[in-house]
Amino acid sequence: MSAESALPLLTLPTAAATDAAAPRLLILYTGGTVGMAINRQQQLVPMHFSQLGRRMPELRKLPYHLELLALPQPIDSSNVTPADWLRLARLISEHYANFNGFVILHGTDTMAYSAAALSFLLEHLGKPVVFTGAQVPVGRTRSDATRNLLTALEIAAARHPRAHTVRLPEVGVFFNDVLIRGTRAKKVESQQFAAFKSENYPPLVRAGISLDFNDKNIRLLPAARLRVHQNLEEKVAVLRLFPGITEAVVGAVLGVPGLRGCVLETYGSGNAPTAPWFLSCLEKAYARGVYVLNVSQCEEGRVVQGRYETSAGLASLGVIGGDDITTEAAITKLMFVLGLGLNETETRQLLSQNLRGEITL
Repeated sequence: MSAESALPLLTLPTAAATDAAAPRLLILYTGGTVGMAINRQQQLVPMHFSQLGRRMPELRKLPYHLELLALPQPIDSSNVTPADWLRLARLISEHYANFNGFVILHGTDTMAYSAAALSFLLEHLGKPVVFTGAQVPVGRTRSDATRNLLTALEIAAARHPRAHTVRLPEVGVFFNDVLIRGTRAKKVESQQFAAFKSENYPPLVRAGISLDFNDKNIRLLPAARLRVHQNLEEKVAVLRLFPGITEAVVGAVLGVPGLRGCVLETYGSGNAPTAPWFLSCLEKAYARGVYVLNVSQCEEGRVVQGRYETSAGLASLGVIGGDDITTEAAITKLMFVLGLGLNETETRQLLSQNLRGEITL
């Protein structure tokens, strides 16, 4: 028995207690503001999840079977590591056969990274995995925690009204009335409830009076057995260009001993300096076997290497165009693809093609 299997499940009382056919959903609590509460002294304290039903009485009205699995030590999302992503993937794998959908409660700061990572690790996913959280903890006036969790559960339980199949067989991030594909999410707000934005792709679900599913943009793949990957390459980096960046900075990042991959955040449609020292740094990295993935700093648009003179020579130096991928998806994709242990041709092919909806076809 694995350590994940040994974690206890807590059954939450709901309106579906006697309905054997009701959807079964697993809530995975990892940490974050959504797991905090306000005590009588108006202090922010961790909430014991046996109290979830009492603090969110609306859960009792849901027509689903709900079970909760909380990590023994909640993780502040700023401390999330690739090891935590692998653990979440194992937890999904351990309980995949017993539940119709999964909701992961997570801190907002790195939620987009975690959602992208799980998207790559869970190959052939055929059930919903919905990340959500809160900007304001339970118990505080105008908290968004209850609304986000209730709607995330409703999305995870949804079936197609005509085909009677799973409505959302992919990883998503639900926040403030929109559900975003896991490989498209970016946190854009720390002071407003609309914390996340869907970059270069429409939201998959909008929650108003009812749920409006954007079915034509949801990935529906042929049925296949779930494959859970358990290797991520952590020797990667992100290098953001800026006017005045020096050779010492670029050389230090690309020259990190053992570096396997780097996300290069360029200007506009993939443009970068043409200074000889900069091109030399890229050439040396290529010679050392470092995979460089070109991602635009712009929130909209895409990388088109060669559109302008300032990007024309990047491909010849081994730089791979990232198209319209986000930085969050790019860094986790690098970790995932490099963790597969493939040869150079196969690695470059996977890095440049769409794997989990992270690139617009």
